[in-house]
Amino acid sequence: MQADSRYRYRIFAMMFFIALINYVDRGALSFAANDIAREFGFNKTQLGAVLGYFGFGYLFGSLCGGILADRVGSKKVWLLAGALWSLLEIATAWAGELGVALFGGSALMGFAALRILFGFAEGPAYALMNKTIGHWSPRKERGFALGIGLLSTQIGSLLTAPLAVGLLLLTDDWRSMFMLLGLFSLLAILLFAACFTDTPAQHPKVNAAELAAIGGDREKNDEHQAPLPWRAFFTNRTLVFNALGYFSFLYVTFVLVTWGPKYLQDSFHYDLHALWYVAMIPWSGACFTVLLGGRITDALLARSGNLRVARNLFAAVTLLLTAGCFLLIPFMQSPAAIIALMTLGNALNALVNNVYWSVVLDVTPKASVGAYSGITLAIANLASISAPMLSGWLAQQHGYSAMFFATALVSFCSMLCMTRLQPEKKITARAAAAGIARHPA
Repeated sequence: MQADSRYRYRIFAMMFFIALINYVDRGALSFAANDIAREFGFNKTQLGAVLGYFGFGYLFGSLCGGILADRVGSKKVWLLAGALWSLLEIATAWAGELGVALFGGSALMGFAALRILFGFAEGPAYALMNKTIGHWSPRKERGFALGIGLLSTQIGSLLTAPLAVGLLLLTDDWRSMFMLLGLFSLLAILLFAACFTDTPAQHPKVNAAELAAIGGDREKNDEHQAPLPWRAFFTNRTLVFNALGYFSFLYVTFVLVTWGPKYLQDSFHYDLHALWYVAMIPWSGACFTVLLGGRITDALLARSGNLRVARNLFAAVTLLLTAGCFLLIPFMQSPAAIIALMTLGNALNALVNNVYWSVVLDVTPKASVGAYSGITLAIANLASISAPMLSGWLAQQHGYSAMFFATALVSFCSMLCMTRLQPEKKITARAAAAGIARHPA
């Protein structure tokens, strides 16, 4: 009997690596924030805007990338998006000068233009990841595969601190940091594209045993199904509430990614020599729980046979605990207690990350996974705009405590959303058409 070639695990590893680079590239700006603010005279509100402009592009990029992947294939979109975000990361070094030259002397507008374009280029990554997992992962390994892919968020955030701070200290120039990160990213995406195919059936290193394990015959049939109308997403209660729930995960993530370093600098006066390791701590627990979450949901589903236990109940309990952690932060006095609560809250938040993507795969036919993952990400990524901008305004007007109270409130609202899921009800073309008929434009 032929042994499984197990090439899918190499695909998962490469996908993790590219998504990790994606996260490091987007988070590097936060560590250059103080230098940029001093050079261009930005206050906290303006700096929050600089950090939030990324989200405007990311929202549309995630939506367009998912739809485009369903039409032309994941590989082409991976390559195009990766090359573009790498070049824009390099161009960020001259964002202020671009604004002065082209936007009436406004350095802020230069950062706005480049960060919006950069966000658009990075937007497709996680929709592409979900579509890739949908093709390459057997159903019984879906939680594990999602955990590996989503681990990139936490490891990327963890490594951003030492990489960005290390480059800043090594070069003593925030512009050089962006150029070096962009060049490395470009090389990585070219290597990834050389080893990747849209489906296992297309790859010469995938043998018949692995194709059978993945479900290759079923996959071929699925590819001939017509994609569902995009409007059907908004008539499905589970997909809409799941997207709103995912908003909370990204809100917490973007608060910590964009304002965590500056909060630690402003509140406890950490310099770059201390910040590189202190800023890693809030991500340390999440690196384990994002993998653990996939294992727990797979185990809950296997034991109970009930998707609502593995999705709704698990997510709701965990998000309630997440909200409690951020609610307590303003009442703590010591740096150790605050960093511990940030770490625990982020770890609990990451524990649920797997659920949001699993729900899309639970209810969506493969032909529409890219588009519906993109729509989910687009809705949720309103957080990438609101989290840095609202946090900057709250910090400027009411202090950092207000920023953490807002974060706790968002997590609590997400808990309520996740209780409304019906993950056992898969969308069919007939159900989609009926939903659209009940909710005409």
